[in-house]
Amino acid sequence: MHRSIPATIPLSNRTLVRLAELIRARRAERRSRWRRLQPGQQALLVLAHLRNGDTYARPAAGFAIGTTTAWRYVRESVDLLAALADDVQAAALRAARLAYAILDGTLIPTDRVADQKPYYSGKHKRHGMNVQVLADPASRLVWASPALPGAVHDLTAARIVGLIDALTANGVMTFADKGYQGTGGTVRTPFKRHRHRPRLSRGQKAVNRAHARIRALGERAIATLKAWKLLSKLRCCPHRATTIVQAILVLQAIEGDRYSG
Repeated sequence: MHRSIPATIPLSNRTLVRLAELIRARRAERRSRWRRLQPGQQALLVLAHLRNGDTYARPAAGFAIGTTTAWRYVRESVDLLAALADDVQAAALRAARLAYAILDGTLIPTDRVADQKPYYSGKHKRHGMNVQVLADPASRLVWASPALPGAVHDLTAARIVGLIDALTANGVMTFADKGYQGTGGTVRTPFKRHRHRPRLSRGQKAVNRAHARIRALGERAIATLKAWKLLSKLRCCPHRATTIVQAILVLQAIEGDRYSG
């Protein structure tokens, strides 16, 4: 079964090879003994789980290993990848080389948890984790933040993870939606009507239309992130969300041939 898996994963061979190299290097570093799967097979199993959202049972059956072993292989690889992800300062430095950046928030749905209230997003009307996404003018994913409970507002989340301060400190012109109103710094939001300004002028409406076209690029970057189907609904502990998102961020950079690690 595992021989047919590559054809079902919409990723380049480059990503598979790079992940296998990382796994091989880690095994050599730890002087690991014999493993049930070779590094390339482990990489294939991990990509099937992350990209296609496969359960542990499916690739485990394909590679004739136990479900617990598959879980261990995935967790090991995800932790290895996540350790290579940029922090917020490194992401802001990369964004400083862009003409501008786009900031938007997204919700990663999760299974129900015991204490559900902190994870319920009123904006999205469901439970999940709030992730702040930074995109470039070509709709490419630049960075994804650590995941916070879904009840956290986008602007609050961007501040908590230090993204607003980092972007401002590096002079990154950033476009964001009305949810980031009042951010200040280098973040630009559309004009918003309020009781002292019931109507927008023709010029303000034109600015908002141009602003919306730019922000649409950020939505495409979010779609790129969520093309990794495991993020369609996380069925693990919410505290693992950050590690999984960071691992996917590194894999997406490798896939786009923009990984410098």
